[in-house]
Amino acid sequence: MGAAILPDLGAQIFIPLCAIVGILFSLVQWYYVSQVKLSSARDSANNNSSSAKNGYSDYLIEEEEGVNDHNVVIKCAEIQNAISEGATSFLFTEYKYVGIFMILFAALIFVFLGSVEGFSTKPQPCSYDKTKTCKPALATATFSTISFLLGAVTSVVSGFLGMKIATYANARTTLEARKGVGKAFITAFRSGAVMGFLLAANGLLVLFIAINLFKLYYGEDWGGLFESITGYGLGGSSMALFGRVGGGIYTKAADVGADLVGKVERNIPEDDPRNPAVIADNVGDNVGDIAGMGSDLFGSYAESSCAALVVASISSFGNNHEFTAMLYPLIVSSMGILVCLITTLFATDFFEIKAVKEIEPALKNQLIISTVIMTFGIAIVTWVSVPAKFTIFNFGTQKVVQNWELFLCVAVGLWAGLIIGFVTEYYTSNAYSPVQDVADSCRTGAATNVIFGLALGYKSVIIPIFAIAASIFVSFSFAAMYGIAVAALGMLSTIATGLAIDAYGPISDNAGGIAEMAGMSHRIRERTDALDAAGNTTAAIGKGFAIGSAALVSLALFGAFVSRAGVVVLDLLTPKVFIGLIVGAMLPYWFSAMTMKSVGSAALKMVEEVRRQFNTIPGLMEGTAKPDYATCVKISTDASIKEMIPPGALVMLTPLIVGILFGVETLSGVLAGSLVSGVQIAISASNTGGAWDNAKKYIEAGTSEHARTLGPKGSDPHKTAVIGDTIGDPLKDTSGPSLNILIKLMAVESLVFAPFFASHGGILFKIF
Repeated sequence: MGAAILPDLGAQIFIPLCAIVGILFSLVQWYYVSQVKLSSARDSANNNSSSAKNGYSDYLIEEEEGVNDHNVVIKCAEIQNAISEGATSFLFTEYKYVGIFMILFAALIFVFLGSVEGFSTKPQPCSYDKTKTCKPALATATFSTISFLLGAVTSVVSGFLGMKIATYANARTTLEARKGVGKAFITAFRSGAVMGFLLAANGLLVLFIAINLFKLYYGEDWGGLFESITGYGLGGSSMALFGRVGGGIYTKAADVGADLVGKVERNIPEDDPRNPAVIADNVGDNVGDIAGMGSDLFGSYAESSCAALVVASISSFGNNHEFTAMLYPLIVSSMGILVCLITTLFATDFFEIKAVKEIEPALKNQLIISTVIMTFGIAIVTWVSVPAKFTIFNFGTQKVVQNWELFLCVAVGLWAGLIIGFVTEYYTSNAYSPVQDVADSCRTGAATNVIFGLALGYKSVIIPIFAIAASIFVSFSFAAMYGIAVAALGMLSTIATGLAIDAYGPISDNAGGIAEMAGMSHRIRERTDALDAAGNTTAAIGKGFAIGSAALVSLALFGAFVSRAGVVVLDLLTPKVFIGLIVGAMLPYWFSAMTMKSVGSAALKMVEEVRRQFNTIPGLMEGTAKPDYATCVKISTDASIKEMIPPGALVMLTPLIVGILFGVETLSGVLAGSLVSGVQIAISASNTGGAWDNAKKYIEAGTSEHARTLGPKGSDPHKTAVIGDTIGDPLKDTSGPSLNILIKLMAVESLVFAPFFASHGGILFKIF
């Protein structure tokens, strides 16, 4: 059916080259951030006299009097160190427990998959073509285990690097805010870009190297090669689950405790240094919103790539050994890095932020620019790397597809992501009426605030679901399950930009906290609050992307699982399937209940500890005594480590128990049910929480006449808004974001264990 224009060698050069360019670009951005020194202007002037202009360093060219106060800079550095040490300590503690799980689960993968053929080392008939012989099941077990460990380690490293970058940049963003909102914006955004490009490039490079190394053993058996690669996605998502749940419980326990006692009961500002939970709160932003989110989006990228590669390996790409076409998912991601690089320059170099009102449009433009340029990028890579006509595996048959149809599949996923992002922004930004209506409802108390917030979340589900449904219909019509997998990849193709604007939010939030704790002026805090408010909206947009892509990824993995497990037809009217469907639809509720309760229990301990300190430490409210920050950090750490295990066990054990006891048909029902209900709850929870948060910030900012009638800080409507915000915290930062991992992780785990379930599963139905 023809060959790709790009030769195999060209693909082998292009993919790692783009990954290396991404890493180098992230290092350049880090260099620019590092130029903001955490030392006083006097020290900078003395130490860098050669670079001073007319005898004055850049640090003297600032807008306000007294900004070069030596004590303020030292305080910022001290607070940054405390946040960084707290975040590092927590992640190392978390990774110790996660490391044990990683080793045990790797052993489980090896034993289960190796036992499919009784640990035989003899070649076996291929799964999809019995006339050919393929590598033994023991090889699949070994390489699946290795790829699982590779994915897990890459996910952990991605999260940890993101946290280190964020804690490195937060105080620097605070110091730059003294020169104006534009300087602070660029510092925060560059820092987010470091994380975005590092993660996208590392994920791509590790996957590319793994495929080439595994190919040395597998040779012509591409079905076995790419089946074993699915472990990479499983490793990435399993670590992301613990990162999201553990980090989410940590950050929200501290946040709720700090807000309820500090703002509502004691009427002190957010991030006031007198609040004992303030350091734990700022640490939480980094371990939950940065490390957890980084691992999550890495998992989505890894799984969408693996789903596409598995389907392609049993299509004409794999059957005819067309390596360039086979690597199409990686080539799309490589182009995405180059596109995001150009897009980033629009925010950091081509245009300058001069006013607060320009922040949110600048971030929104990142999404629009990257989507438009990427559309042309997809057209180019599809034209050069895929034959004009080819076949795709479609549940036992081969469907003929043309390259322009494949382009449309990727493009529809890309644009569906943009639509979901804009709808999310509309429902969570305080620039639009939905959030303003929620803020207005605070006039009459907490009950109406909660009612309006919940209604907003439910309503915000409608358009994203239609967008996801349309992209599924179009992509499946053109290229079957492969089309859905590459549509998910299209949604994630601009992951570097998505991560940059997502990480920007927590960095800005931390910057505001440091400004408050360091005793900087009200004007500085106003600037960081403006950055933070825009960051809240972009964080919600990032979660929308993650949830939308999770739906497409899960469906693609589900299709690959059904094919691999040999399920020809799924009849919803058979009891085996329907019981799975209804139980699967319940799982997101069970999972959400566990994570919400965990945050509530941890927050209860935090509130009691903060109250105890205010009541028993003389001079704490007056600011003459220091609070015991360490105890609050310990409460959050202990609670999150303990509480992340039950939800994690629920997600990881469900596919194993259902597959072994009830078989692949019931498991198929469970996967479909959890996907359908999980996506909707995740969107609703994330947007409800985001709206409550920005309704509170709308009142605090007081930038419109309407907002001023509800304020100022400390007024009854403001206290009501704080209550809504604290209710929304676990929804938007723990349960909501974790649900997209639940639906992806159960699907990819089922795919990895599909050979075992197909041969040994359904014990109960075999007995009875």
